[in-house]
Amino acid sequence: MRFDATSDTVVHRLDPRTKLFVQAAVAIAAFAHTTPRGLLALTGFALAVCWLAATPVLASLRSYRAFLPFLVAAPVVEGLTLGGPWFVLADAVTPALASYRVLLLLLVSTAYIRTTRVRASRAAIQSLLPGRAGVVLGAGVGFVLRFLPLLREDLSTIRSAMDARLGSTRSLRERIRLVGVTGLRRVFARADRFALALQARCFAWNPTLPPLAPTWRDAPAVAVGVALLAWAVW
Repeated sequence: MRFDATSDTVVHRLDPRTKLFVQAAVAIAAFAHTTPRGLLALTGFALAVCWLAATPVLASLRSYRAFLPFLVAAPVVEGLTLGGPWFVLADAVTPALASYRVLLLLLVSTAYIRTTRVRASRAAIQSLLPGRAGVVLGAGVGFVLRFLPLLREDLSTIRSAMDARLGSTRSLRERIRLVGVTGLRRVFARADRFALALQARCFAWNPTLPPLAPTWRDAPAVAVGVALLAWAVW
């Protein structure tokens, strides 16, 4: 899911550093409160963030459909046994809660991506982490946020083309091989074009980034982040 320039919610207008702080606070709270009651409270918070950021929850989950099977497989594998009773529910509870915790963090992260421009994210990271380390990390985050949506579109195009050519009649192993090989070929081709584009645009380590200035709208968000940290410690 990409930045949505058509919406203008209260989350869109927050300083990106404030949003990063709230994300970090949510992650700390999620790892501190691993009980069903704590995760239920975080579920309400994540849904409220998605609502304030005009981020559709179902569409966000669909964008992570490639990772969802791994989150489901973790508790299933942990609960399986080689003998009777074949599945121990108690053993699957802890990994199930951990998978659900990751799902909540993905929703909050999606709201951030949808409401924050890539250049603003880079400026926020470089302001929080000064020096060459911040420049490298900021540039890397910017590249990832721009590159991953293109790779997802390439994979979707490959699957659609394979279905149009009756690729769905092939075996699962053959379909995985075709998608994997073609996808890697697209990745390397895009990486080469991306490097050439950076050279053509005279990529610099000290670009002119947008100025960041917190406003009164950031105060409630910072208070929420502080409250989450206090809840995690308490």
